[in-house]
Amino acid sequence: MAEALIDQKFLERLERLTLHWQKSFPGLVGGHNASRFSGGGLEFLDHRGFHHGDDLRAVNWRAYLRLEKLILKLFQVEPRIPVRIMIDCSASMSTGEPPKFDYVRRLAAALAYVGLVRLETITLQPFAGELEDAMGCSGGRHRFAPAVDYLLELKPKGKTNFMKVSREFIANYPQRGLLIIISDFLDDGEFEKPIQYLSDFGHDLMLLHVWNEEDRVPPYNGELVLEDAETGGNLELTFDDETRLAYTAAFDEYAKRVRDISLRKGGRYVGISTQTPVEIAIFGPVMEARSTEVR
Repeated sequence: MAEALIDQKFLERLERLTLHWQKSFPGLVGGHNASRFSGGGLEFLDHRGFHHGDDLRAVNWRAYLRLEKLILKLFQVEPRIPVRIMIDCSASMSTGEPPKFDYVRRLAAALAYVGLVRLETITLQPFAGELEDAMGCSGGRHRFAPAVDYLLELKPKGKTNFMKVSREFIANYPQRGLLIIISDFLDDGEFEKPIQYLSDFGHDLMLLHVWNEEDRVPPYNGELVLEDAETGGNLELTFDDETRLAYTAAFDEYAKRVRDISLRKGGRYVGISTQTPVEIAIFGPVMEARSTEVR
């Protein structure tokens, strides 16, 4: 099922990547990111069977010589920095060609795989008007297929409510960590306060703002009746070149507001058109994103 979202060649390229965070989280370590804090080292915990993709360095070779089975040694380490990937599942994500939702799921799958390879603890958290049932996964590559199956079961529906979602997130996830939000950030309400709320609580934010080209430059002409994908409301307007330019300028200003609130709070922002191949987005702007102060 993993092939339905990401092909094997792409997965092999993802092996070389690492998720990075910019904030300090006292008492926590994670994956292949260097910890700034001293710890007690590794303490043996248990054994389990070897799965394809596990680190061969953790194999108990003495047990293999006796039993002729690959057995992995498990160790207790310091608590890891949790990585949560919030996935916008509102109705507006179903629009466009290709649909934004298909693109968003591929982004989420790629980032989840990068984290699993580095032994991060990943939570896939869908949302729309509220948080939906999440999936947690950790322990290496062999947990990727269930994560893909989970992503493929998600369906876009409902209306976005960032304020309610942010409050539920803080209540459900008291431990701070890396928070990646993948969304078109379309909400009738405000989005600045929820983003600020999540950052002020201590989360390291990365906003992946996804849009279709028609979201930014509508290809329409003449008299139109547009229906809101989330509310069902109608808007009558006349579309011409002047209107299109004004609309695009308004869209760019809105995207700038999303970017500015993220960077002001020490987070990262990446704007991505669905016309950009997911592989290029991941290896380019997503992994290269850095926090920059906005005045």
